Amino acid sequence: MKTVSTTNAPAAIGPYAQGIIVNGMFYSSGQIPLTADGELVEGDIVAQTNQVFENLKAVLSAAGSSLDKVVKTTVFLSDMNNFAAMNETYASHFGDHKPARSAVEVARLPKDVKVEIEVIAVVE
Repeated sequence: MKTVSTTNAPAAIGPYAQGIIVNGMFYSSGQIPLTADGELVEGDIVAQTNQVFENLKAVLSAAGSSLDKVVKTTVFLSDMNNFAAMNETYASHFGDHKPARSAVEVARLPKDVKVEIEVIAVVE
């Protein structure tokens, strides 16, 4: 196993890695809308989802992968009423690529954010 770490995404706020590579696959920890400096992005679901994708791109790059190599995502929402706006923003980042996905509403997310996303991707 290889631990992935980059200063281009927020540091882990607990006892975990930003991601792990094993057997040619990258597994990210959930990314929330914090900047690389650890500042919370306030605002609506669109602003928060965009920041999450900036973080995902950074950890994927550090792992030697990218969004077009993502095979599975899990999206955690604090309010399923935000699904449509999150989905539109999500689609804009993936373009024609459509990885498998789960999306669930949860009671609460770290720092009371609106969205958290984790990915599994191929590393070549």
